[in-house]
Amino acid sequence: MVLWFVGPSIAIVWLVFRSPMADHRMVAVGALLPLVEALTGGPRVLHTLLGAVVALGVVMGLTRGRRLVRRRWLGIPIGLFLHLVLDASFTRAELFWWPFLGFDLGTGGLPELDRPLGVIVVLELLGAAACWWCYQAFDLQDRTRRDTFLRTGQIDRELLPPDGR
Repeated sequence: MVLWFVGPSIAIVWLVFRSPMADHRMVAVGALLPLVEALTGGPRVLHTLLGAVVALGVVMGLTRGRRLVRRRWLGIPIGLFLHLVLDASFTRAELFWWPFLGFDLGTGGLPELDRPLGVIVVLELLGAAACWWCYQAFDLQDRTRRDTFLRTGQIDRELLPPDGR
């Protein structure tokens, strides 16, 4: 599952924050980062609320006084938080609230892969639809806008409505 995390995460950040200067690439990286825990055989700290909160704290601490650097790196913890929502990690209390409910991360594999195949396929199709929506909404068929997005993760400011919302 990749598109399910990338497309909706970028779309949600755009729809909520409407910040053309945010680095949407970093949001996508943050949303995908917990998938590396598949290499460990199961969910670990990146599937916990504490993991996302610590990531946010680290970014805020390391970027103090450097607004532009902070703007770029904030995408990682935002993506981590969105991953928790999109994979419904909160439905596994021991995992989501680790270590506050004990040090056991619970049983089972990664929440995103612990679904019937049909559900995974539908979620990926919805993720592809969200990616397509972003492509259209950000006018990425325009080469200049696409190159800017790929190079900086930013969206053309002209795409904001006149009132900024």
